[in-house]
Amino acid sequence: MVTQDVDFVVAAECVGPVVEMLKAAGFSAAEHPWSVNFTGASKVSIQLSTEAVYLEFPARSVVADVHGILLRVACLEDTLRGKILAWDDDSRRQSKRMKDLTDIARLVETHPQLWAKLPATLQQLVEPPNEE
Repeated sequence: MVTQDVDFVVAAECVGPVVEMLKAAGFSAAEHPWSVNFTGASKVSIQLSTEAVYLEFPARSVVADVHGILLRVACLEDTLRGKILAWDDDSRRQSKRMKDLTDIARLVETHPQLWAKLPATLQQLVEPPNEE
């Protein structure tokens, strides 16, 4: 899924050094309870997620071409899991939660096997995939 931010996870003991490395590279850092957000000269921002749930994602990551660069990215199931967690967070702005719901719908439309992984509350909001 293409957005204007890149979410990434690093080992807990590496958070401090990674923050310092990105600052040294010219990024500004804003620390939040569950993430550190970076902005730089480009339109792309970076979010370093520090929530424990994301620590397992790298072990299940897959290789993907991201704008011509081969990177390890979250597998489909983990991408969906992250979107569900974000959508379910009542503290987030309504517009962010609605975008997460749209992203969930798009994931299910393009990967129908993910429908079964949706909780019942989301299955009531997202149409079942059209399996042709």
